[in-house]
Amino acid sequence: MLFRATLLAGAAGAVLAATPAQAAEAEATAAADAQPTAAGTGAGDRQDEILVTARRRQETAQDIPLAISVIGGEHIDNTGSFNVGRLQQLTPTLQYYSSNPRNTAVNIRGIGAPFGLTNDGIEQGVGIYVDDVYYSRIASATFDFLDVAQIEVLRGPQGTLYGKNTTAGAINITTNQPTFDFEGKAEISVGNLNFKQAKAAVSGPLSETLAARIAVSATSRRGTIYNVTTDKWIQSQDNLGLRGQLLWQPTETLSVTLSGDYSTQDAVCCGSVYVRTGTTQRPLNRQFAALAAAQGYAPVSLKPFDRLTDLDANLNAGNKIGGAALRVKWDVGPGTLTSITAWRFWNWKPENDRDFTGLPIVTKSQNPSTQDQYTQELRYNYSGKAIDFVVGAFAFYQKIKTQGTEQHGPASSRWTLNPSSALANDPTVLDGLVAYNDQSLSNTSLALFGQLSWKVTDRFTVQPGVRLNYDKKKGYYNRAVFDGQGNPVLFNDPVTGRPLTDPVIDARVIAQRGVFAPQLVRPTFSDWNFSYDLTLSYQVTPAVLLYATYAKTFKSGGINQNGVPADNNGNPILAAGTVKPESVDHYEAGIKAQFLDRKAILNLSVFRTDIKNYQANVNNGQYGVLRGYLANAGAVRTQGVEADFSIRPSERFNLYANGAYTDATYRKFVDAPCAPELSGGASSPANCDISGERLPGVSKWSFSFGAEGNVPATLFGKEGQVYLGYDGSYRSNFSSNPSPSDYTWIDGYSLSNFRVGFRTDSGFDIFGWVRNAFDQNYFEQLMVGPGNTGLIVGLPGDPRTWGATVKVAF
Repeated sequence: MLFRATLLAGAAGAVLAATPAQAAEAEATAAADAQPTAAGTGAGDRQDEILVTARRRQETAQDIPLAISVIGGEHIDNTGSFNVGRLQQLTPTLQYYSSNPRNTAVNIRGIGAPFGLTNDGIEQGVGIYVDDVYYSRIASATFDFLDVAQIEVLRGPQGTLYGKNTTAGAINITTNQPTFDFEGKAEISVGNLNFKQAKAAVSGPLSETLAARIAVSATSRRGTIYNVTTDKWIQSQDNLGLRGQLLWQPTETLSVTLSGDYSTQDAVCCGSVYVRTGTTQRPLNRQFAALAAAQGYAPVSLKPFDRLTDLDANLNAGNKIGGAALRVKWDVGPGTLTSITAWRFWNWKPENDRDFTGLPIVTKSQNPSTQDQYTQELRYNYSGKAIDFVVGAFAFYQKIKTQGTEQHGPASSRWTLNPSSALANDPTVLDGLVAYNDQSLSNTSLALFGQLSWKVTDRFTVQPGVRLNYDKKKGYYNRAVFDGQGNPVLFNDPVTGRPLTDPVIDARVIAQRGVFAPQLVRPTFSDWNFSYDLTLSYQVTPAVLLYATYAKTFKSGGINQNGVPADNNGNPILAAGTVKPESVDHYEAGIKAQFLDRKAILNLSVFRTDIKNYQANVNNGQYGVLRGYLANAGAVRTQGVEADFSIRPSERFNLYANGAYTDATYRKFVDAPCAPELSGGASSPANCDISGERLPGVSKWSFSFGAEGNVPATLFGKEGQVYLGYDGSYRSNFSSNPSPSDYTWIDGYSLSNFRVGFRTDSGFDIFGWVRNAFDQNYFEQLMVGPGNTGLIVGLPGDPRTWGATVKVAF
């Protein structure tokens, strides 16, 4: 309560102090006047200068010594990139993976968050900001963008300018702001797979000093995978979003914006399809083919792009997110003071089928979670003739609670236990075995940060930055296990508290503990760290900028919120309860050039990031003993080259091409989990050395490219333009398992999207579109089934979709 009161007091104080202000133009007016449609790298870009706020002040994208991609709201709409998942098709260095909203990872240049099951006890390496508010839960990346003006994807560490320390980069989303001129827009799209999407926004004055804006978005679509067991299409979309904003602007030097938003998802999600099986080190009678034959089971289809599944457990992905924010911007003397106070919540109610089959093995898997987040950021920006600087303070508090249930069914004994054991033929051993998981996390982060730009000469600028950070995490994990008759499954005698030894334990209990092991741990972590960076930039000509950056930064240490490994007596290995901070050394150099009378842009950057104590996700093959936990890999390195090119020779044509080569590998990870082909046998290694192997989810080569042309035309009695647009992307192959496996490499693929339409300068736009036009079969993710049986399942990417969109603005 004290922390909340401090936040509210800070915001109120900023408002009261700001009232007598006299100075520059309000932020809302600037945002309304400058709404770029792309970053000089998108086919929808129809503006000469791309304005960004990456350095917490308004500048052109070509003037800042930073690798950045900017995608405007128009280009987002035209390409159907309505969430971060689709945004990766426009930004080659962005990687997005999601088996469900909670188990989502967003990485830049191959780093950011461990690949696999999400663990709440660590930070994200890629920060997501919406109107300066930090979104701590990566689940927010799965929601539809709502009334977006532009999105900036910043590559590399961003700790000295942003509230939360982010070691891989940041996604900075700016929404359209309230205006004092009445305006509105509406958009309706329909397509195959029963796709329907509607968006609307209206803005205008309520008085001479008060303006409001409200926006709504709704999306629905039939699923892309048919479940023969439930006779339902899964992987559907059912999203609703609302955003409201009030702008109070009593003087030209003061603006106060109060905003609130609420979004919900209620999809039939999330499932998978059978892809293949691969031989593991398990005895043959304990691998998938033999286990399935023993119960007369066969997957509904052995062809994954038949898009058929037979999952028998309930599937649900109920997801709600929202919050409120108060932003105060006051021009004080030569600079600007900004205060952002925000509260956000996230509610997650999932149901999954964790055995990935149509057999009642795991009959229930659900870990509903709730989060409340409070943030307060204060910044002061100054711009002068020789010196610009930003100084700020950031406070963050997060509370997460999870109460989950996992349960096994009548098919589990024959599937899970050794077939040579008599217990395998007794379904009652594991039928009804249930684990109740009670988890909580409190997370506090405080920081001071700042960055200075010293213009040594008209051309040469030195830009140092610093950050002091304090983090504290306190966790709780309690798993209670009961058999099908309601008896507790224990490691210790409930009367004496002494450990139970195998000779006095019923064999059934031993088997049950091998599936769900009771555990109680209370991990904690706290630490200070100091980060700094230095950027040197040189303006060779007005159209050519050179820059070089070094950054020393840290990703906060974490705690294991999903349980920890245990010894043979069931005692948790407490040393595994925490993971060390990542230590990051980042090097980058680049050139930004404009030529052909600024009609063409070419930006190049080379980078290398070395990480010690990389926070890796470690998975084992058991059903429920411990699905995954965090551990520190010795060292990781990502390095590569990026290029962004765009050209607009005339108002009738533009073209862009962006590419990245990324070499991201484990430099030292000698005790990693083994790939499935090396796991499961009595003599299999406990760990494997995967040093030198590629990080999961990273393609060495990735590209995005497109073009748009138009000709004058008259349609419906209106003068305008007929246009044809194309956007394509390519990714080379990548590993879909934390430890690379022969069974989980995803082949490279290319996607092509087309659109053709008619638009007028007055805001009318009608166009038809087709996405994945050549119906490319590809996987977004492959997953290893539990138990080392050799089962591999996958998430197919969307098939070809098509439809039409009508947009009007007034």
